[in-house]
Amino acid sequence: MRIAYLDCFSGISGDMFLGALVDAGVSPKLLQDTVAALDIGARLEISRVLRGGISATKVDVYAHGEKDLPREVFWEQQEQDHAHQHSHGRGLNEVRRIIEKSAISSTAKATAIRIFEALGDAEAEIHNTPVEQVHFHEIGAVDAMIDIVCAAVGAESLAVEEWVCSPLNVGGGTVKCAHGTLPVPAPATLRLLREAPVYSSGPQVELVTPTGAAIVKTLSCRFASFPAMKIEKAGYGAGTREFPDHPNLLRLTIGEVGLADDADASLIASPTSNERIMNEKMINEKIMVLEANLDDLSPQVLAYAMERLLAEGALDVFSVPVQMKKSRPGALLTVLAKMEDANRLTKLIFAETTTLGVRRREEQRQTLSRRSQTVDTTWGPVRIKIANMNGSVSNYAPEYEDCRALAEAQHVPLRTVMQEAIQQYLRGERKA
Repeated sequence: MRIAYLDCFSGISGDMFLGALVDAGVSPKLLQDTVAALDIGARLEISRVLRGGISATKVDVYAHGEKDLPREVFWEQQEQDHAHQHSHGRGLNEVRRIIEKSAISSTAKATAIRIFEALGDAEAEIHNTPVEQVHFHEIGAVDAMIDIVCAAVGAESLAVEEWVCSPLNVGGGTVKCAHGTLPVPAPATLRLLREAPVYSSGPQVELVTPTGAAIVKTLSCRFASFPAMKIEKAGYGAGTREFPDHPNLLRLTIGEVGLADDADASLIASPTSNERIMNEKMINEKIMVLEANLDDLSPQVLAYAMERLLAEGALDVFSVPVQMKKSRPGALLTVLAKMEDANRLTKLIFAETTTLGVRRREEQRQTLSRRSQTVDTTWGPVRIKIANMNGSVSNYAPEYEDCRALAEAQHVPLRTVMQEAIQQYLRGERKA
């Protein structure tokens, strides 16, 4: 299974996350094309910088020719210009419309909208107002729109199956924002980080921004120390400020994990043994199974609900025809969820279906070690999903969404794209 680990020893912000993505291998062109697709008068500038002597990628957003600023600097300038009295920002509905009409994948759109909804929910709770009436101030400005949508697109391109995050260093002191000077963490950040492990160390400034906190929350990160993995690559995203004796960086590490929970520690010490364990051992994990019987729901609504559940992070969703009491035809909806997502997905089932109750139970799941490999076809790149068992490939399949996007863009049959992707993968295996 491919995982990503966010090391937030200097917090996290939107631009730091983008820098880490690019440094870890996400194509700069992909992010630049995403900015162009939004069509909101912005561009990216990507550069190499040093933070504490460590080389990192810095991503800056230019909106209408002006570079984005840390928000306290932004609001200090607004105070001097008195411009903040006339700037109301964007509402959530406007943000949704901009994202929905952009030419990015449906999954990335859903992720970006969920990040904004998380921000909106936090602001609405803090200000005791309906979320539809929340205006995002600097969060709804062009630079944050770019940060959030590019974060969704870049995270999707990594094909990571699980995000893990370290405890977050929130910084300290105070921060100047739209509602005055407030203690760190700012109220929205504090709300978004509810139940997350945090601490304060180093520079007495804001290190975790609301956008950064919303990204961590929306990616459904599991919080843990550095996990056991076979490291594939790592990247560093740079923050705007430079601090003495404190590298202002976000580190992103990507790798394959397949170690059983009871793996012998003495074997792990040997790289050869470690590789063998990762290939041969199945992954054991605890999941939550959610079920609901539905007998009065339109099939179209059920299909939409299943799509929403998958977009919101369900591991799997399926329905089975059943015969209910009084011989009514119905459907049994089943959702497989990570333990930490169960409550959120239960609320979604209630919101999107007519059920009056959701059953839940914990189950153990064993999965094969999986990885992703990209092959080049006549029409563009396609990711191949590969499963290993007993040290050899047991299954492989082209990523459906990649093949579908190429088929639609190039006007060729979907089966043709999928067949060529498999042929290219097998050709590469024979050469290896």
